[in-house]
Amino acid sequence: MDNQGRMPRKYTGDGQGAKKDISPPLEWYDVPDGTKSLALVVQDIDAPDPSEPLVPWTHWVIVNIPPSLKGFPEGFSGKEEEMGGEFSAIKEGHNDYKVPGWRGPKPPTTGHRIEFKLYALDDMLHFGNKVTKDKLVEAVEGHVVGEAELVVMY
Repeated sequence: MDNQGRMPRKYTGDGQGAKKDISPPLEWYDVPDGTKSLALVVQDIDAPDPSEPLVPWTHWVIVNIPPSLKGFPEGFSGKEEEMGGEFSAIKEGHNDYKVPGWRGPKPPTTGHRIEFKLYALDDMLHFGNKVTKDKLVEAVEGHVVGEAELVVMY
């Protein structure tokens, strides 16, 4: 996916059969020195509708990504323990569908921007069983050493 490009259907709720709601592959580079972990939030920044008051809708929350990882393969969501190694420390949080992991966008209209925001942090994050975007945003305050953003269109 390219910045400001279109999100392929298989990564959305509008795909067909097994080719829908697949978590997209992601890559990142140049992680800042001093980074102890990365965290990712993916949200529809035009929800619920571009003409209504905007309340971002969260599609994916991930914490404690080792800074040595350079991305995720397609279909990664839900497989961090299965993949083992560096992936096993990663924790996927609950999205706004109230389930953990990736849930692709399926807004009622087109023209929505889906923001992928990666935080480089100077610490690991410690949560109970349920990680949410709100808990993540609160926890990263004062710990962000860098950020990267990718916006794709739906």
